[in-house]
Amino acid sequence: MFYDCLDLKDNEIVLKLTKTTEAQPEKKWVPAYFFDICLLDGTKIGSCDIRIGHNEKTYIGGNVGYNIDEPFRGHRYAAKTLKILFELAKKHDMKYLIVTCDPTNYASSKTCQIAGGVLLETAKVPEDNEMYKDGLREVLVYKFEL
Repeated sequence: MFYDCLDLKDNEIVLKLTKTTEAQPEKKWVPAYFFDICLLDGTKIGSCDIRIGHNEKTYIGGNVGYNIDEPFRGHRYAAKTLKILFELAKKHDMKYLIVTCDPTNYASSKTCQIAGGVLLETAKVPEDNEMYKDGLREVLVYKFEL
């Protein structure tokens, strides 16, 4: 079940739903929401998604993905996006979220720390994971208690 997403905003940004996807158990994919991250005037500044549920795939890939377009970086929009997505996760009775990033992505690691994540470990990416096929061998695993 997907929820209405019209209230996903703060005093600077709003998340505009672009699509949802149903679970695909055969691929170990959980249901997901996809958003454009926009300034309140409608200017698109990035994108994000949230995957609802937990399994070995979300532990390595995370429950949340985000990207801020380069001209808009440095304003903590990614950390603000995470905090907005926490509210949607709570609607789904999730008690925590996992966010992962490449160990060399210092900006994403800092975003996780700013948003209150606790670093659990540096985890190995399994060889059968799509991220491994893309060249990623390890991820930093952050946990956010909701």
